Amino acid sequence: MQQAANGCTQRNGVSEDHSASSSQQNGTEHMSEINAINGGPNGEISPKIIDKTNQDIVRLIGQHLKTIGLNRTADLLMQESGCRLDHPAAAKFRQHVMDGDWSKADNDLTELKSLLESSSQSLVEMKFLLLEQKYLEYLEDGRVLDALHVLRNELTPLQHNTVRVHELSSYMMCSGREELQVRASWEGKGLKSRTQLMDKLQEFLPPSIMLPPRRLHTLLCQAVEHQKHQCPYHNTKTEDGLENISLLVDHHCTREQFPCETIQILNDHCDEVWFCRFSPDGLKLATGSKDTTVVVWDVDPDTLTCTHRKTLEGHSYGVAYIAWSPDSTHLIACGPEDCPELWIWNIESDELRVKVSHSPEDSLTSCSWHRDGKKFVTGGIRGQFYQCDLEGNVLDSWEGVRVNCLWCRSDGKTVLAADTHHRVRAYNFDELSDFNILQEDHPVMAFSVNRTDRLALLNVATQGVHLWDLQDRCLVRKFQGVTQGHFTIHSCFGGINQDFIASGSEDNKVYVWHIKRELPIATLTGHTRTVNCVAWNPVHHQMLASVSDDCTIRIWGPANKHQNSRSKSGNK
Repeated sequence: MQQAANGCTQRNGVSEDHSASSSQQNGTEHMSEINAINGGPNGEISPKIIDKTNQDIVRLIGQHLKTIGLNRTADLLMQESGCRLDHPAAAKFRQHVMDGDWSKADNDLTELKSLLESSSQSLVEMKFLLLEQKYLEYLEDGRVLDALHVLRNELTPLQHNTVRVHELSSYMMCSGREELQVRASWEGKGLKSRTQLMDKLQEFLPPSIMLPPRRLHTLLCQAVEHQKHQCPYHNTKTEDGLENISLLVDHHCTREQFPCETIQILNDHCDEVWFCRFSPDGLKLATGSKDTTVVVWDVDPDTLTCTHRKTLEGHSYGVAYIAWSPDSTHLIACGPEDCPELWIWNIESDELRVKVSHSPEDSLTSCSWHRDGKKFVTGGIRGQFYQCDLEGNVLDSWEGVRVNCLWCRSDGKTVLAADTHHRVRAYNFDELSDFNILQEDHPVMAFSVNRTDRLALLNVATQGVHLWDLQDRCLVRKFQGVTQGHFTIHSCFGGINQDFIASGSEDNKVYVWHIKRELPIATLTGHTRTVNCVAWNPVHHQMLASVSDDCTIRIWGPANKHQNSRSKSGNK
């Protein structure tokens, strides 16, 4: 119904003049309209007959309306639909709990007993929760004798959760309300604590009797989370719940929000670039090259670009692997197959801390830090496998293990090593124990582990990128698209929840996959020769770096960052 410009009311496009003639009908037509709305001449509402699904929907809406304080609207909805929000006994129970009428609430439990789906134990647990609230409220009000009576004559005879009963008894010694609330982690007597109590009690009642707390809100949150999980480009941190989210459209992230555009090309290296890795704090990037240098870059979190910080020189064999210490203050640089030394640099002072070399026959081509940052492991394919301190002193060694790649697990004890038998094995230097984790059919050239310490990402010669579950020791997924021969290619986990995989490739491209999809969601072009390594910024999740035999480093970011950086450079 819309108001026409001439003051008449329009219905379905036809104007009705309410001046002279319609005024005579006001006593009849107007009343019939009211009756049509209200259901009858006396204003009573005739309940509708609706199916089970719609009944559930109406109940969910009714509960939500009451939650946000629209009680009259909820009551009218229940009345017109003929639905019941809660069973009468449950509704009465709720009211008595919210009023703090504990004796009546206790009597209501007897009435609800026949409606409980589980055993009588549920009744005991509900009674215990009621008495616990009653006891705490008595204590807050200073009714110590009444509280003691509840403790001795009501809570203790239940013989339930005696540990909690002893804890409750200790609250007798609280000096006042504030101490009681802090020690009991309790909101205090009133609406908030009783609502929390009711939420706990509702868990024991079947939904046909009383809906679970905030059920519609829970379902909507689940729907939004499901949409995020289904979104291939979702890479932003969002709070749990529905704040700042529109429920009117499905969640959708576009490719433009994903790091698919070249933001910056860095040309400081003068030969093939073999490796790159961001520091754990996300503020620095280190790149290693055949040109015998490591270049350390500062990261600008706003523009997602890098500026030259320091060139670390003197790695005569070239730099094929880099590992940052957990606190981002040191890095270790290793060389290619025939390199018998590694370098430990202090990045804060930009100085060499120590050069480690035990024998010219050694091969130290891989390394990994323990999580305390005080020890690291290193090794290579000639059979060296050492555990060292920060000064390069060998603390332990494992004989005869030919290592392609190493990774220290989060337990601070176990080291994973990919060896020349196509395996990844676990080694514990403290207990001198080792065991097999996984077996591939082809050489494992490199691997990394995600931050949950559960998933391992392997680059397998002639096969590509494989995802393994370290706990279940099973192959989860083989990612398609990448070209991998016998060169060492390094891949990585990335994104806000490490939901993405990125890898270089011998076809000069960077491939990005969602961890749950075998086919790439993005293929990044720009390099002109083999892409040796890809690194995802662990803090600024829209930033990706790749290095190539074409001597360049490419920084990738969202399209809008690309546009912003171009406009800024154009203004200078």
